[in-house]
Amino acid sequence: MSINVQTVQDIRGGSRFLQSVFSNDLSGGAVLSQETGGLPFHHPHRRLPIYLLSSLPHLFPLAVLGGVESRGVLRKISDMLEVILKRMDTLSKLDNSSSTDARRLDELSSAINRFQPAGLVEKIQAIAQNVSNMAIRVEQILQSSMMQGRVRDGTTSQCEVPRDSRFPECPGKVDWMRARWTSDPCYAFYGVDGSDCSFLVYLSEVEWFCPPLAWRNQTSPPTQHTQQAKSPKRQAAFRTDLSVLLEQVGSGKESLSFMKRRIRRLAQQWATAANRLDVKLGQRWRDQKKILVHVGFLTEESGDVFSPKVLKGGPLGEMVQWADILTALHVLGHNLKISMSVKDLQGFLGVPPGRGSCPLTGPLPFDLIYTDYHGLQQMKQHMGLSLKKHKCHIRVIDTFGTEPAYNHEEYATLHGYRTNWGYWNLNPRQYMTMFPHTPDNSFMGFVSEELNETEKRSIQQNKVNNMAVVYGKEASMWKLQQGKDSFLEILHRYMEVHGTVYYETQRPPEVPPFVKNHGLLPQHELQQLLRKAKLFIGFGFPYEGPAPLEAIANGCIFLQPKFQPPHSSLNHEFFRGKPTSREVFSQHPYAEQYIGRPHVMTVDYNNSLEFDSAIKEIMKTKVEPFLPYEYTCEGMLERVHAYVQNQDFCVPEPPFVPTNFSRQGSAAAVRPNGPLFVPIPNSTALGWTSNVTAPTAWPPLSSLRLLVSQEGQSCVDACHSAGFICEPAHFRFINNKESLRGLEVQCEVVDSEINHILPAFSVLRRECGLQREPLLFSCAGHSPKYRRVCPCRDYRRGQVALCRDCL
Repeated sequence: MSINVQTVQDIRGGSRFLQSVFSNDLSGGAVLSQETGGLPFHHPHRRLPIYLLSSLPHLFPLAVLGGVESRGVLRKISDMLEVILKRMDTLSKLDNSSSTDARRLDELSSAINRFQPAGLVEKIQAIAQNVSNMAIRVEQILQSSMMQGRVRDGTTSQCEVPRDSRFPECPGKVDWMRARWTSDPCYAFYGVDGSDCSFLVYLSEVEWFCPPLAWRNQTSPPTQHTQQAKSPKRQAAFRTDLSVLLEQVGSGKESLSFMKRRIRRLAQQWATAANRLDVKLGQRWRDQKKILVHVGFLTEESGDVFSPKVLKGGPLGEMVQWADILTALHVLGHNLKISMSVKDLQGFLGVPPGRGSCPLTGPLPFDLIYTDYHGLQQMKQHMGLSLKKHKCHIRVIDTFGTEPAYNHEEYATLHGYRTNWGYWNLNPRQYMTMFPHTPDNSFMGFVSEELNETEKRSIQQNKVNNMAVVYGKEASMWKLQQGKDSFLEILHRYMEVHGTVYYETQRPPEVPPFVKNHGLLPQHELQQLLRKAKLFIGFGFPYEGPAPLEAIANGCIFLQPKFQPPHSSLNHEFFRGKPTSREVFSQHPYAEQYIGRPHVMTVDYNNSLEFDSAIKEIMKTKVEPFLPYEYTCEGMLERVHAYVQNQDFCVPEPPFVPTNFSRQGSAAAVRPNGPLFVPIPNSTALGWTSNVTAPTAWPPLSSLRLLVSQEGQSCVDACHSAGFICEPAHFRFINNKESLRGLEVQCEVVDSEINHILPAFSVLRRECGLQREPLLFSCAGHSPKYRRVCPCRDYRRGQVALCRDCL
C-alpha cells in the first residue's frame, strides 16, 4: 500500500504552521510584535526558519511569549517540529510503505488538524507533549520505511559501520548519532535523516571520525576537515580615511557612540602615525589579512553592563582599547569585519542552524579573529568542533592577563589553578593585555592623545601649582580607600582638590565638602582640567586604567598608593577568580616601573609623614608632559603590525633539537664543537653563538639573553632586574641540556616533566628539570626550591613588546 501523498503534505503543512507559531530564536530575539500584526520578524541568519502565515495575526496576546519559562517550552516545541519537518521531507520521497505506516500517518494528520489556534494559550504544555509523541511516532515510521527501502535497493551493505584502525572512534560516534542526532537541528541541516548511511556520510564528510565512503561522490561542499584553499595574497596599504570604519562600528548604544567619538577625535593623529610608519617600513610587503573583530562584552547575549554606564561614570578602559584596536587594524589596511552581536558572529562565520553542535558550513573565512573572553565563550557555543580546529586564529583581548598554569585545562584542574576564566589551551601569547605586565601574553595596549610642542609649552605656562584632581568617577571609589579622610585632609592643606564624580541630582555624600566636584566631564573638558592641574591622585582603585597615562601626558604628576602586602587573587576580592597569580604592588604598576619619578610617585598612604613629604616634593617639582612611545598611535601601529605579520600559531613549532644545527660552513648537521650559548660582553647573560646558524624564529634568536633566576624568583622578575623582558617564544630553544651546560649548572639527574616552573634546577639536590608540555612554558612560574632557566630578550626603546631586530 502506498503512503498517501496528501496525508504527508497535510502533516508537513500542519507542522510548519505550528512551528511558525512556536519558533522563538533566542539569539536573534524574535518577538511577536503589534507593529507587525503579531508576525515573527524574519532574519537571514536565524537558526530556525520562520514562516509568515497570513492566518497568524491576532491569535494570541504578546504576553504568551513573554516569560523565560514559556520561551523555553516554545523553543523545545519548535525544535521538535523542525525535526518532524525533516522527517516529512524524507517520507514524501518514499514511494511505498506498509498499510500500518499509512494508517499512522493518517493519525498524525488528524492530530495536527486538531491543533486549533484558539486553544494554544491554555494548552501549551499539552501541545508540547503531543508534539513530542508525534516526533517519536514519525521517527518510528521513517526508520521502518528506510529499512524497507535499503533492503530493496541493496544499500544496506554499503552503510555497514566500518571497523578501521585509522578511525577508532567511528563506531562509538555512530552509536551516539543513533541516540542523539535529533538533539540539534544542525544534523538534519547537513542531511542526517536517522539512517546509518546518513550518519556515516556526516561523520566522514562534515566531521572526520569515519573513513570516506567509496560509493559517495566526493564533491560535497567543504566543511570541517576540508583544508582552506590558499587565496592569492594581497598587499595591505595604509589608510587615513576612517569613514568606512565609523560606519562599520554601527550605532544604537552609548558605548558605540563613545568609541566613534574617540575614533574621530584621534583621526589626525592616526593619519600622521600611519605616514611615519609607512616611511619607517619603506617598501616592505605587508600581507593584507581578513580579520573578524567580535566584541563579546558589548553583545546583548553577554548582558552588556557597560553601555548603560557610559554616561554615569562607568568604566571606559575596555571601550578605549577596543576603539584603538579597530582603528589600528583599519589604518594598517586590513580587510575588517566587525561583530557586536551573536547573530552577526553566526553570519560572518557560517554557523549552521541549530544549537552549535555541528562544524561551520565551510572553511574559516578569516585569517585572524579578535575577541574577548565573552566572545570566546559565544564562539564555543556556536562553532562546535570548528573551534578546536580554528582556535589558532583567535586573539583574546584580556585586560589583566592569563598565565600558562591557568590556561592549560588539565593542569589547572589538577593543581588548583582552575577559575571561571582561562583553561582554553591556547598558546599563551594569543592573550593580549592592556599593559605589558604578563610577558607570557602579548601586549596589545591602547593609545593616549599626543601633544605637539606648542601644546606642551602652553601647558607648562598655565599649570596651577596647587591644584589636584582625584582619580575616581564613581562615588563608590571614594569609599574603598581606608584612611582616605586623613590623607585628603593633608592634601587639602596644600592644594585645591577637584573631583569628577558622577551624580544625578544631589552631591555624593562620599565626596568631602572641600572637594570641588565638576561631575562627570566629557573627554575634552576633562583634558582641559588635567592640563591645569599639577597632581593626579589615585585612591588605589581602579587598577591599571588608561587615565593615569592621560594625566601624565597632560603634564600632571601621578601620585598613587603602595600596596603592602601586594594585592593578588590570594588576598583581594577584585583579583579573585582571574586567571593570574600576579602580585600588584601599586595601583598602576606600569606607571611605577616603566615611567617612574618624577612623573610618578608611589608612597604609603598610611604613613602621614611620607604622604606629607610627597605632596611638598610634588609642589616643588616641574615636569614636562610625557607619553611613552608604545602608547602613541605610531607605537601601537608598529606593535600591531609586527604581531599581525609575524605571529602565526597555526604552524606547529617542532621541538628544538640542538644536534640538528650545524656550525656555519658545515654541510653536515652535527653537534657543534663549541657551545650554543656564549657569554655576552658586559652582561651576566648568555646569547646565541655566532658560530651556529640560528633557526628561523620570531622574535629572532639574536634577541635571546639566557640567564638564571634566584630561588623563588620568576623569570618575569629575573629578566626585568637585568634590564630585559622574558620572552616565552624562546623557551623551546633553551629547554635542553645545552642551556644547562652553558649556564654551568651541576645536574646529577635531568628529568622531563609537566610543571609550569620548568625548565629549572635545584642547587641543593642537583636536580634539573626540563619542560614536557610546551603550553606550560611560563615566565610567571616560580618556586622557593628552584632556580628558573630564563629566556630573556632585549627590547626597543619605548616599545617593550618588540625586540631590537623585531621589525
